[in-house]
Amino acid sequence: LSIRQMILRGSLKPGQRVAEAALAEALSMSRTPVRQALPQLAQEGLLVESGGRGYIVRTFTRSDILDAIDVRGLLEGFAARRIAERGASPGFLAALRECVAAGDRVFHKGHLVESDEAAYGEMNGRFHDLILEEAGSPVISNAVGRNASLPFAAAAAVAFDATDLGAMFTALYFAHQQHHAVYEALEARQATWVEFLMR
Repeated sequence: LSIRQMILRGSLKPGQRVAEAALAEALSMSRTPVRQALPQLAQEGLLVESGGRGYIVRTFTRSDILDAIDVRGLLEGFAARRIAERGASPGFLAALRECVAAGDRVFHKGHLVESDEAAYGEMNGRFHDLILEEAGSPVISNAVGRNASLPFAAAAAVAFDATDLGAMFTALYFAHQQHHAVYEALEARQATWVEFLMR
């Protein structure tokens, strides 16, 4: 069980103060990894800083999360369309191809292990970041950044269920096939198709 799972399953309630020592004890680990995890969870939008005195669990609704994911899809779809219309640079395509290859390496063994959560999340975040960078619009990038403050609205945040790695493999493998399709559409300058895929 991780701190993220404790939040998502409701073991840590919205508005509840998160205490390092209590979490470390509950998870049977030292305080150091807990201390390192809390800022990351805040960056993902699951926690908020509490006036310099630690963190509290953020209050959010399912509808908030779904809306934020939809908004990211619209913004990134527009960014991808812009790239396809003007033509992707060779350097961008090479970097995107390497991201897709990194994802392929996660799935190559035919199953997932818990450590794949970080590898997949990092690859996914990089894939989406590259698209925003290549679009070259600070307005789009800033809007995506503001939107990413809600849980799972950021591309690097993956709802990874370590209790059912088989189902996770199926879901993430399908998502990764979409990465392949996006890359191919960008390379072929298929603006309408790539916008649809990103959404």
